[in-house]
Amino acid sequence: MSDPSPQSQDAAARDAANWASGNVQIKVAAIPQGAVSLNVDGREVVGPLQGFGQLWQKTYRIALNGATVTPVEVVRVWKEHLPSFQPRQNRFFPALEGVEPGKIVLINATVSGMPVHTGVMVLYADDISFTLMTPQGHPESGWGTFSAFEEDGTVMCQVQSLARANDPLYEMGFRMAGAKAQEQIWRHVLQCLAAYFEVNVPVDFHKTCIDRRLQWNQIGNIRYNAAIRSALYTLTAPARWLAGAGKRSKRTAGES
Repeated sequence: MSDPSPQSQDAAARDAANWASGNVQIKVAAIPQGAVSLNVDGREVVGPLQGFGQLWQKTYRIALNGATVTPVEVVRVWKEHLPSFQPRQNRFFPALEGVEPGKIVLINATVSGMPVHTGVMVLYADDISFTLMTPQGHPESGWGTFSAFEEDGTVMCQVQSLARANDPLYEMGFRMAGAKAQEQIWRHVLQCLAAYFEVNVPVDFHKTCIDRRLQWNQIGNIRYNAAIRSALYTLTAPARWLAGAGKRSKRTAGES
């Protein structure tokens, strides 16, 4: 068997730079202004094997009919405007470096009036795609890939996720109304992306249940549930403020 050519080795090295490092534990290096860093730092990234609920693959597509643009330009805009393409209840805070491999995107969302502070890690990023992977406690366990490509002379924008609910509480929420709400988010994102290029067309959506079984061996994931922890964080905010005020008063008294 012949050794790989220098060209293939160079290509492999370039592709390796597009992936996050092998460290599965998330480290939040800096918190963007206005973001709440909760349920992310120190958590491990998790895929479909580590989730609890049914496994779904969902694909959202929109065609940029008539737009004179390349896939590379589309993904560059998508990365730069990732927060502004989100609906109001879904606030994204990318790292200062942007959507780069290994960087964290903090998410401060509101679900049914309740806060959910979480985030995602950029697992992979190149000129025409990027993949975001979830941490423990996130509503889903899995990843989503955002890409642009040409099909029959038209640039297509796509969001494709492979994920399952992280714990029993999330699974129940998705079955009641959460799945439809989540699907509306990614429709909104694609429509905003298309509108940036002055295109107004519907989003094509398909979903397939890959595995209908529940993974009961992952029921313990509920201890990381970001919705529960975010609610407790919000409810205890007055106590934290009073404790901080007391410490500030003591420091002022000691300095006088």
